[in-house]
Amino acid sequence: MLSRADFIFTIGYDGPAAVVDSQAKRRYGSLSTRELAEKGLFRAAYCSAVWSKDPGEMETLVELYNKAAGTSLGVSSALDRLFGVFPVEVKRALVI
Repeated sequence: MLSRADFIFTIGYDGPAAVVDSQAKRRYGSLSTRELAEKGLFRAAYCSAVWSKDPGEMETLVELYNKAAGTSLGVSSALDRLFGVFPVEVKRALVI
């Protein structure tokens, strides 16, 4: 299973391995879901909320996204499609 930081900054897949953005991981990997969203990194914040499985983090993300985008999405919206994030069982990461 991937680490939290690897999951958050996965930019694609190469066969059975996740391809991870090393610069983004190094720079933002220790930030919380809220901190990522406040920096405008909504995709990474969404990944963080998905990883944590904490409904409170997802609510915080949706609230901050709606405020920034001027939308009125709900937690039950199709955010996975919006951000292009779907949890996948991957055991290896290629950090580039």
